[in-house]
Amino acid sequence: MNCLDYRRMVILTDGQLSSLGAKTASSLIRYRREHVVAVLDPQHVGQPLEGLIGWGQGIPVIASIEQALAFEPDSLLIGIAPIGGKLPDAWRTHLTAAIRHGMSIVSGLHMLLRDDDELSEQARKHGVELLDVRDPGPFDRVAVGMAAELPVKRVLTVGTDCAVGKMVATLELRAAARRVGWDAAFVATGQTGIMIEGWGIAVDRVISDFTAGAAEWLCEQVADRQIAFIEGQGSITHPGYSGVSLGLLHGACPDALIVCHQPGRDHHHGVEKRSASLLDHIALNERLANARHPCRVCGVSLYTAGMSDEDARAAIKATAAETGLPTTDVVRFGCDPLIESLREAFELP
Repeated sequence: MNCLDYRRMVILTDGQLSSLGAKTASSLIRYRREHVVAVLDPQHVGQPLEGLIGWGQGIPVIASIEQALAFEPDSLLIGIAPIGGKLPDAWRTHLTAAIRHGMSIVSGLHMLLRDDDELSEQARKHGVELLDVRDPGPFDRVAVGMAAELPVKRVLTVGTDCAVGKMVATLELRAAARRVGWDAAFVATGQTGIMIEGWGIAVDRVISDFTAGAAEWLCEQVADRQIAFIEGQGSITHPGYSGVSLGLLHGACPDALIVCHQPGRDHHHGVEKRSASLLDHIALNERLANARHPCRVCGVSLYTAGMSDEDARAAIKATAAETGLPTTDVVRFGCDPLIESLREAFELP
């Protein structure tokens, strides 16, 4: 089945609901709100979701699979994206209970659930699916730079770190582009984007020789569209994720970049050494992109969660002054400055 076939999902976060690691849960609640019936997180039972993550009003936070049954769920979705992509040992109890009650499991972990003997046997016994969204299947395409020849205008989000809002910016830009009448596509390159959109390739699980080839193939699938917003991954300067970031840059051959950044974050996630400055990231991404295809940064999308509106506006103003680029928080204040910049760059109506 496709992950969009599941329309009564319980999302498992178990203590991590308000943390950086629960970005899969947060995004599914935001972009597939109508398909989420409950969130399983015993440590946050009774707390309103909108107070924890900023949205999701009315979705109950529950303590067990047994409580979830009242909502007639068809699936349990693992709502975290931990470093290394492993299933927490303590979560097996939740998964096996869900399987016993006829719920399929949707996972975006690097660890493939179908390779787990215990879970696979339980799934076969109870006739449910283990859907490993991150598995790209056999893929052996080496990029040759042909994305540069496609007629679709390609806009790639790049980040100063992981978890700075690249996927959200990409989705919001697609929605804003459609509102102004452009034929716009969203290209999912990660597990959460695939869960939202229903197709794509989790490029961070593709063999490194073929990462750029996966990006090239994804661009081919939207070649007949006017503009494609391509979800970025990692950061070109993050020691753990720079490979996939460069693979997307050279495979997609973008015409434009939108840089995503969190004000005040000066270290990469999980890394002690300070990261490069925003200006250095802009210059480096442009230089690397232009090695394959003419490209420039057309704007900055700031992730201002946790800041007051006043402080967020001040950060946007300061960033625009520092970079000379249109800047916004696409969730708080919309995409208009970025859309106008792309309109000018591509001479779109």
